[in-house]
Amino acid sequence: MSSPDLPDIDAPSLLDPADWTGFCEQAHAALDVALGHVRQRQAQGVWQELPAAARRTDAPLPEQGAPLPELVAELQARVLPYTLGNIHPRFWGWVNGTGTASGIVAQMLTGAINANMGGRDHAPIYLERQVLNWLYTLFGLPAGASGMICSGTSTATLLGLAIARQRATGGAVRSGGNAVLPGLRVYASAQAHVSVDKALEMMGLGSQALCSVPVAADFSMDVAALARCVQADIAAGLRPFAVVSSVGSVNTGAIDDLAAINTLCAAHGLWHHVDGAFGALCMLSDALKPRLAGIEAADSIAFDFHKWMHVGYSAGCLLVADGELHRQTFQTSHAYLQGERQGIAGGSPWPNDFGLELSRGFAALGVWFQLREMGTRRLGRAIHRNCLQATALGEAVVASAQLELLAPVSLNIVCFRYRKGGLTAPVLDQLNRRIVVELQCRGIAAPSFTVLHGAVAIRVAITNHRTRWRDLQALLAACEALGEELLSAH
Repeated sequence: MSSPDLPDIDAPSLLDPADWTGFCEQAHAALDVALGHVRQRQAQGVWQELPAAARRTDAPLPEQGAPLPELVAELQARVLPYTLGNIHPRFWGWVNGTGTASGIVAQMLTGAINANMGGRDHAPIYLERQVLNWLYTLFGLPAGASGMICSGTSTATLLGLAIARQRATGGAVRSGGNAVLPGLRVYASAQAHVSVDKALEMMGLGSQALCSVPVAADFSMDVAALARCVQADIAAGLRPFAVVSSVGSVNTGAIDDLAAINTLCAAHGLWHHVDGAFGALCMLSDALKPRLAGIEAADSIAFDFHKWMHVGYSAGCLLVADGELHRQTFQTSHAYLQGERQGIAGGSPWPNDFGLELSRGFAALGVWFQLREMGTRRLGRAIHRNCLQATALGEAVVASAQLELLAPVSLNIVCFRYRKGGLTAPVLDQLNRRIVVELQCRGIAAPSFTVLHGAVAIRVAITNHRTRWRDLQALLAACEALGEELLSAH
């Protein structure tokens, strides 16, 4: 017997489709919508202002379900026209991945498998290990290295610095906390990503534990200044334990001198963590790989797959040279997490022995899919092309009478501004901010702005495999035209 409040305990699933044939037809139609969205997105503006309906969040909690076609139709009306625009060829505002059409298939299969990647003995775990083995080879890491696929570089940096602290404290931090070794210090460039500050805050060390090292003219870390900072802290009785270098800094794409930092870290017994959020995957390009010389000797490397490798969000990675130290930092011994030699509880050590999460999604499938379908050479060529586009854009800025380059083009980021003789610095700053906003609101392009040496810069970060030179030419023409238009309006 059953009632609405007391379902039949032997009934078929309450959540699977009652009509699988009909559902499959609806699901195929939904896939067509998804593929059509990617294919046709470039014909629309990069971004458009959200209407009130898209901003509403006051719908009542649904007690009764709705059919799949109705949900897809609602997304088509409310969400698809008003996305960030990062799959559009003219999106360069922030370092966002562009995704791929086949990535839709990978995410569909990820949903179908619905693997919990915390551990235990099942095929998805071994597919993730295969991906990590490929990465050890790509980065030239030593035998015994380990890795962890995680949500992104921010998480990977937190994990990497936790491992560095584990080594610095001889493991005592796990029971005694930061009090076991007061005065711990980390060093990073003044151009380092804010995730380094956040990691230290989450570790209970506080942002004051971070020493911000001056940069050279090319915005890379000044290694001589780093050495002085370390020596000064040692003399003051503090405890330096890690250096975070940048491979593709967030503002300008600068690459720190990894080999020199390795030498300094070795001399002082410091952990070298590389923040390679997007730049580390230059290792995929034969042309760019030499610029990362020394990365193979780092203690840990953090980077994202969802940026320059265009895997669906979210998928990042931490690689660690000392896999045993990595495991010691996070492994627990609770009874419900014990492995066995056989059965589902086999296959130890498990991924949850190397990080924080006991339940993890199957992000590795998207990475595996991308590498298997595209191959490293094709992915590397796409990365190199973005860098060539950035170089050409920088040259075009220099050739323009109305534009000014504000930083060397190191990798894939170009920082410039509109200029006009006779305008004060505050007026120029306000004008260039307005140009960025107008480009976005008119759907022309999506750069962002930053501040370099006190001046507002239009920042174009090219991690977009759909970008063509004609798109960047259109950006420059629009910047010049908007500058004149905005000045004449005032």
